Amino acid sequence: MLTRRSVLTALSAATVMPNMLLPGGAQATDNPADAPSEILPLWQGEPPGGGGPSGAIVENARGAISNIAMPDIAVYAPAKPNGIAVLIAGGGGYRRISMRNEARPAARWLNSHGITAFVLSYRLPGEGWAAGPLAPLQDAQRAIRMIRANAAHFGIDPGHLGVLGFSAGGHLLGLAATRSAFASYREVDQADKQSARPDFAALIYPVITLKPPYDNTWTRRMLVGKHPSAALSAEWSVDDHVEARCPPMFLVQAKDDPISDPENTVIMQQACLKAGVPVELHQLQDGGHGFGMGRSGKASADWPDDFAPWLARINRPILLSSGQ
Repeated sequence: MLTRRSVLTALSAATVMPNMLLPGGAQATDNPADAPSEILPLWQGEPPGGGGPSGAIVENARGAISNIAMPDIAVYAPAKPNGIAVLIAGGGGYRRISMRNEARPAARWLNSHGITAFVLSYRLPGEGWAAGPLAPLQDAQRAIRMIRANAAHFGIDPGHLGVLGFSAGGHLLGLAATRSAFASYREVDQADKQSARPDFAALIYPVITLKPPYDNTWTRRMLVGKHPSAALSAEWSVDDHVEARCPPMFLVQAKDDPISDPENTVIMQQACLKAGVPVELHQLQDGGHGFGMGRSGKASADWPDDFAPWLARINRPILLSSGQ
């Protein structure tokens, strides 16, 4: 039976081999429809700096994964692709990654709109990686570059590649969107000549700032520790890196979010407006935290209805060219 490591040796990190299917036992799913069509390891060998856990991925009762020894992107292809692509990162406070409740439902939703989805299994800083807090950002930047490098294989337009992040995954992809010019690792192959800047970013109940008084999160603990300096907290706060070159932003958060203070998205909106970055903020009356693509009976159930037209506006050129 193939394992994740045998898939790594079968694939080049710069070019995808056609028709390479994900092995059935590589990652547990609750529904056959959740099984990706392909899996693409991010690194040809050891990730930058080395270290990390060993053994198989661990998936808990809630469908969140940890013990990620081999970061990768899982490909979910729609029946009728429109050329748009989105990289997805589930949340979990950088201690685990929510697949069942966030990443996989998001991939299915995007597929239903003709969008090719890529689910990111990123390294977790607390699992012994030498790169520490840089490890997840390295994976996110590498994933964006590799998707672009293989755009023809996936049938996507490399100029219409966005990101969708939830909670800590929103923090990660928020950093990827605002710090795309930052060299988080040394170039390893031709794929790294691609731009790491996403063309649009959707951040759903994200952690944005690691600064007081909004720093009581696992994201802050896992990235900068219990007692970080003001400078270190600012360095890892998404809003501190917003500038005019950043992509358009779509923000969603419930006003009763008990995990990521609702001020996080307000802070991000203000930073975008100040820098002249197009931004759209949707504040929900209720829904709490971790609602993924919506929780039935709550205001959060409706946020995808706002997301769909925003995606259409942002990607209007490619949709018009395809007659959609």
